[in-house]
Amino acid sequence: MAVAQNIGVPWIMCQQHDAPQPMINTCNGYYCDNFQPNNPKSPKMFTLKTGLDGSKNGRVPHRSAEDSAFSVARFFQNGGVLNNYYMYHGGTNFGRTAGGPYITTSYDYDAPLDEYGNLNQPKWGHLKQLHAAIKLGEKILTNGTRSDKYLGNAVTLTTYTDDGGARFCFLSNTNSNADASVDLKQDGKYFLPAWSVTILDGCTKEVFNTAKVNSQTSVMVKKSDDPSVKLTWAWAPERKKDTLRGKGNVDANQLLEQKELTLDASDYLWYMTSVDINDTSIWSNATLCVDTMGHTLHAYVNRRYAGYKFSQWGSKFTYEKQVSLKQGTNIIALLSATVGLPNYGTGFDKIKTGIAGGPVQLIGKNNMTMDLSTNLWSYKIGLNGERKRLYDLQPQIGVSWHANSSYLISKPMTWYKADFEAPYGTNPVVVDLQGLGKGHAWVNGHSIGRYWPSWITASNGCGDTVTTVENT
Repeated sequence: MAVAQNIGVPWIMCQQHDAPQPMINTCNGYYCDNFQPNNPKSPKMFTLKTGLDGSKNGRVPHRSAEDSAFSVARFFQNGGVLNNYYMYHGGTNFGRTAGGPYITTSYDYDAPLDEYGNLNQPKWGHLKQLHAAIKLGEKILTNGTRSDKYLGNAVTLTTYTDDGGARFCFLSNTNSNADASVDLKQDGKYFLPAWSVTILDGCTKEVFNTAKVNSQTSVMVKKSDDPSVKLTWAWAPERKKDTLRGKGNVDANQLLEQKELTLDASDYLWYMTSVDINDTSIWSNATLCVDTMGHTLHAYVNRRYAGYKFSQWGSKFTYEKQVSLKQGTNIIALLSATVGLPNYGTGFDKIKTGIAGGPVQLIGKNNMTMDLSTNLWSYKIGLNGERKRLYDLQPQIGVSWHANSSYLISKPMTWYKADFEAPYGTNPVVVDLQGLGKGHAWVNGHSIGRYWPSWITASNGCGDTVTTVENT
């Protein structure tokens, strides 16, 4: 299908070793100097990862400028033709576009240009100098012949020579612990730090070494434009009268999959059913047991909040809570919420969410079990506040915002808003939501994404050993 479009430029697959012709497969990862395309007529191309995306419970990934440059230099030393940075400019997944579950809105990837458009120094400057050095040998690299000479102790000299005898060299030391000193006789003597590549213009003049960083180092600091200004918050409860009474828009005698029903229009889906109790001696203090595919679940029984649970890793989990049931009809309302959907990997679209199939059970005295999975369930997509667009700039009819500071800020299903003056200047503005729980944020009616600062990353940085994990 792709080939039939006749777009006039080659198709590239960055992570597909058996890509069919005429697709060009590339190496996607951290070190690709030994990669060979599956077609000997295809160019050797590299989609290099400058870092990793972040998860909500992990440290911000970092890849040093030295290691990034080493990887690229080794690739071109071994016959590479083109490399692409992933990412070169970091970004933000606004709205609900962040993958998941629990992937941060930040898509910075420790890129040379950071999420806010700032230069990530020294990585930006170091890589700029690397490519300026490689470009010195552009004509020789693209038209010359290559020869490799192993000098011992993990040191390799690679020489590119054109028809006129002009040369361009790479001198690499792939030992990660030991430096090396190399004597190339008439071409000079060179010191090679461990895990580095030296680029030699004319094979006699060092113009760049990946371990020698000359670019400035900068640290970005986030600070309040005016620390004395405090935000004044107003709040409004999420209206739930309809759902707590079991009134939805769709009915079914089964527990439906959340993504399929909502079509990803909202993170939220209400599951509601009723159960008749005749013998309170067995069921008055029953345990509500719900098996769900994730990611969070809030439970209400007879309009009372029973509590919530979430999956730490976004996988399926079981919610168990003792609830009070009365004689006669009881209404159970379950609010399932997703926190980002998988958006990569084989079959990601088939990964289920919500209370798909359950089961949902009540466990009474003497472990007597009542399975509610095939009850008549009523469904409602989204929250009433979403439908009313409480996040818009214009005030909504019939919605009252309160400024009572004594209101419990930890109460779930509450909307909050605050006004602030934009800081002066053109620097990026960052909204710090550390003091809030799990939710969704808008600025001037535009969604800036989900937030969930429930896990505080360890502050002691990385350990002595750093393990690289491929993100697949």
